[in-house]
Amino acid sequence: MSDFDTTAADDSSSGADAINEARLWREDGWTARIIKNDDDDGWAVEMTRAGEREPTLIGPWTMGRDKKNPKPLDKSAFNTLVKTASEFRRRSEQQLHAQLHKHVTVDGDDGASIKVTLDIVPDDDFPYADLAAWDEMGELLAKVQVAPGYKLNADSAARWVAGGFRKPG
Repeated sequence: MSDFDTTAADDSSSGADAINEARLWREDGWTARIIKNDDDDGWAVEMTRAGEREPTLIGPWTMGRDKKNPKPLDKSAFNTLVKTASEFRRRSEQQLHAQLHKHVTVDGDDGASIKVTLDIVPDDDFPYADLAAWDEMGELLAKVQVAPGYKLNADSAARWVAGGFRKPG
């Protein structure tokens, strides 16, 4: 039996679309596909989340015993790849969230803390950002729309609060 024979889906597979092959493994919402590495004679593996066009992660893959073909996928390797891709995805989402949602806290005229937030909406046609001020109880004090490139920092927030929450120019 060759390393690349298709094996039947095992009992731990979820759903009828599970595939457990030497170069293609689909299970639990993820697909691992071994591909030829365009940069050299080696192999790579791409991990793609169900419903997404682009792979979440592409990385090098180990050569098999014959030093010509890739090592076949198995349950253990797939589980490790899912864990790695999931962690990469989580960090990417956190980074994007941090880029799109910023906040600083400044003192108002009466000395009370005011949280100023900037939420960027990266629309392809009309990107914008919402600049908002919140009191210590979480009540909205003011909200204005600004350019998505607006730089929120302690100084710009303090100027906006001191200026009576007028739309920055």
